[in-house]
Amino acid sequence: MPLRTLDSLGSLAGTRVIVRCDLNVPLRDGKITDDGRVRASLPTLNALIQRGARVVVCSHLGRPDGTPDPKYSLEPVAQRLSELLAKPVAFARDTVGESAREAVAALEYGDVAVLENLRFEPGETAKDAAERRAFAERLAALGDALVSDGFGVVHRKQASVYELAELVPSAAGLLIQTELDVLDRLTEKPERPYTVVLGGSKVSDKLGVISHLLPRVDRILVGGGMLFTFLAAEGLKVGSSLLEADQLDTVRNYVQTAKDTGVELVLPTDIVVASKFGADAEHVVTAADAIEDTAFGASGLGLDIGPQSAARFAELIRGSKTVFWNGPMGVFEMPAFAAGTKAVAKALTEVDGLSVVGGGDSAAAVRQLGFSDDQFGHISTGGGASLEFLEGKKLPGLEVLGWEQ
Repeated sequence: MPLRTLDSLGSLAGTRVIVRCDLNVPLRDGKITDDGRVRASLPTLNALIQRGARVVVCSHLGRPDGTPDPKYSLEPVAQRLSELLAKPVAFARDTVGESAREAVAALEYGDVAVLENLRFEPGETAKDAAERRAFAERLAALGDALVSDGFGVVHRKQASVYELAELVPSAAGLLIQTELDVLDRLTEKPERPYTVVLGGSKVSDKLGVISHLLPRVDRILVGGGMLFTFLAAEGLKVGSSLLEADQLDTVRNYVQTAKDTGVELVLPTDIVVASKFGADAEHVVTAADAIEDTAFGASGLGLDIGPQSAARFAELIRGSKTVFWNGPMGVFEMPAFAAGTKAVAKALTEVDGLSVVGGGDSAAAVRQLGFSDDQFGHISTGGGASLEFLEGKKLPGLEVLGWEQ
């Protein structure tokens, strides 16, 4: 059965439509610092408004562990949504209680309300299916249909993502459709050369995607904290850099598989090594095989790929027709260690083909470093979901909508 889309729900005029978005945005002092996920929800919300639906938006934000916490309130998100939609957006101060019922009851055709954080309710993320279903039933009482549009949570079996979709007529929103179209292009006959760029802190987070993509890509570029496990697997000393010693044998196997299958596995040849983890740390550039030969000795800490490696990575990216990038090359939040990530991001904007930023920290990095969304082929809203899709895993939030991977 194919993925159910908005059209499968028929006429929505006057219908109460619950929209499960992913509005898990970063906040500082109660202000949104990156509204990318809010803006990504607009096409679906506008489509429902134009159809005359009574739109009930729900989402999680942070990890409040099943209890209300003001610092995780969705009120700033509701305010930003109102600005972007250029219309009033009601805000319910609870999720399924009296305030939510009143806000929904007051909606007219084309109106929008935002419920308070789903994760203020323990049933949303409960491990027990009965608990999740009980909470989903309370949510279902607020709507006649569900549009699931939070791609960042479709890999989780949570009440608003899975059980709710079983209780009321449900379909995927436009954002999920877009994400799936892009992922399909990455997995089904991608234009070549096909390059995958992987970074981030831990190699263990990327094992599945490396294993699944090795037979499908032309090259894999490795940066971020995970690169030190690769260097150590080759017998190099990495000082105090992040190292997952329990993954060394696994990494060696991947290196051998890459050789056997003709996949180019590219590791940095130079590293930015710091005296400590901090924006003000002393730092030097050294060869990847000489990390402990700096003045910092064995206490040296690799925090970015070096300029030679950044230039090489950028060259390979620009020469590709399809590029998927997940994970920064260094500690991009600190200017001294952001150059590698910035070089990769800039190269992606110059790809003559499909360039995909795989959500999560990568999406945060490109915006923080001054790039705009329209400079890339696609910026995913779901880092973990994208990776699990590319690993070939079944995603419950899509399966419940009829998707068959």
